[in-house]
Amino acid sequence: MTEQRGIRSGARWISLAQVEARAANAASAFRARGVGEDDSIALLLRNDFPFFETGLAASRLGACATPINWHYTAAEASYILRDSGAKALVAHTDLYRRIAAAVPPEVAVFLVPTPAEIRAAYGLPSGEAEFAGAELSWDEAIAAHPPLPDPPRLPRLSTIYTSGTTGKPKGVQRSAPTPEQSARMDALRPLWWGLHPDEPATVLMNGPMYHSAPNSYGMTAVRAGADIVLQTRFDAEEMLALIEAHRITHMHIVPTMFVRLLRLPAETRARYDLSSLRFVVHGAAACAPEIKAEMIAWWGPVIYEYYGSTEFGLATHISAHEALRKPGSVGRTLPGVRIAIVDDERRLVAPGEVGEIFVGSEAVPDFIYRGLAESRAEVDLDGLVTCGDVGRFDDEGYLFLSDRKRDMVISGGVNIYPAEIEAALAGHPAIKDCAVFGLPDEEFGEILHACILPVDTTASLEIAELRTYLEDRIARFKIPKHFELVDELPREDSGKLFKRKLQAARRS
Repeated sequence: MTEQRGIRSGARWISLAQVEARAANAASAFRARGVGEDDSIALLLRNDFPFFETGLAASRLGACATPINWHYTAAEASYILRDSGAKALVAHTDLYRRIAAAVPPEVAVFLVPTPAEIRAAYGLPSGEAEFAGAELSWDEAIAAHPPLPDPPRLPRLSTIYTSGTTGKPKGVQRSAPTPEQSARMDALRPLWWGLHPDEPATVLMNGPMYHSAPNSYGMTAVRAGADIVLQTRFDAEEMLALIEAHRITHMHIVPTMFVRLLRLPAETRARYDLSSLRFVVHGAAACAPEIKAEMIAWWGPVIYEYYGSTEFGLATHISAHEALRKPGSVGRTLPGVRIAIVDDERRLVAPGEVGEIFVGSEAVPDFIYRGLAESRAEVDLDGLVTCGDVGRFDDEGYLFLSDRKRDMVISGGVNIYPAEIEAALAGHPAIKDCAVFGLPDEEFGEILHACILPVDTTASLEIAELRTYLEDRIARFKIPKHFELVDELPREDSGKLFKRKLQAARRS
């Protein structure tokens, strides 16, 4: 890494060499507080320099970095700290203030002052609370410890906790990689993310690194020696301005960002020079084919997509050219990956038939769900694992996702996948966001309910017009029985929708 390459956030900048040096000191600070191999170091941070420093420090120790979703309540954060057995926590001061009383007393706490650009983006007060006792200053701890003398270990994947939509979050903790697995992963990462250690890249990071894919992407970028620009909070026009100002070449984004970018006025979109873009990759949620085609028409053939999960890593990959030829597909199987699609009796189905998707990868170390051996066994099929997705292969080996198995609606004995309906609705110019799900019904078992967030919440949106719009795009039996206009939808920064909250509120 050269001194000239680094990470920028607002007006602040740090070189990658400084990040590496601070990580070596941080590893000593962690070791002094009892952190060793296979131990957990928790992070309660927005995207910031210490996120990278902590991840690199954990790797040096052979420890596991365990990011916590900073939207969590004190009780939810406390559960992850206890379940992961975290021996240390690195936290922004404003986030720590919300959970301080729930942090186990044995956890060593390192506090990071919340930077000015983050305070401004989230409307936080400028003053920082004083903490005394067990809390330590991150910067002072780094300054007080020499670099860890041990050679760096093979990079370990972070322990990511699943979103917990069907119960408490489950920690996906991986074994240490073998040298062969590490080599395979190094060979695949350029295909996954387009980042080559020997090719200069400037990355725009806007996805929260407490999620699996942005975490992998961000840590890959720093290890590949890329320049990194942190967008404090997603704003569509600001993204375009950052791309132009910093000549961004690489990004990882989610489909909801595509939708918001395309909703910008044409004159706004035309104002910015985006010619520097080389590799924009997306995943995490379904992308409507119409939205994908519009983005490719605007940005060119620089858009790639993958299918993956926290449990099994990345499984497929598709280029822009392939996506235009195979609209709706998430691509073909990556090298070293095996995908099996099975029916309810776990028998392989033929191409064209829909079934549950199981995946295994030679590059990704095996995992356990912390403290839940039975849950790990439930998702296993001869060494392959599932995250509950349903889909099909076509006769050329391209994978098409239908939906999550748990989100499938059975109405009148017919299987209906809400993701298909949501993708159709996403193309409507007056719709900003939407969620489709099943509700109990005496006659049909379940009926479809659609929550619609209009672009303009003050303007009228005719339900009859929405039905007509869908009739041209999907079968009539898939059109929701009820449409509801809402002022907001509970969606995470990662693009994941809290559909269960919507269902629960309408079942009561």
